[in-house]
Amino acid sequence: MTPDMVAELLRQLVKEAMILSAPLLIAAAILSLGISLLQTLTSLQDQTISSVPRLGIVALILLAGMPWFVERLVTYTRLLLEDFHRYLG
Repeated sequence: MTPDMVAELLRQLVKEAMILSAPLLIAAAILSLGISLLQTLTSLQDQTISSVPRLGIVALILLAGMPWFVERLVTYTRLLLEDFHRYLG
């Protein structure tokens, strides 16, 4: 396995990780911004107000997007296993 092949595998892995994590991170960031703004305007500083909705929205997105997440992971794994002979020698 050449260094170029390793770099290509890692590039594909990072790309898939970013694609899979982007919906969760974007939703959590937008919700956190909205809640922080609301807390600032109302002077409420309770930590549960910011963490419970964020956990809830991440869980909801995970449940709703699970078929898509699993399909992406299965496709990526299938591509890796189909090209496995190329990486061995």
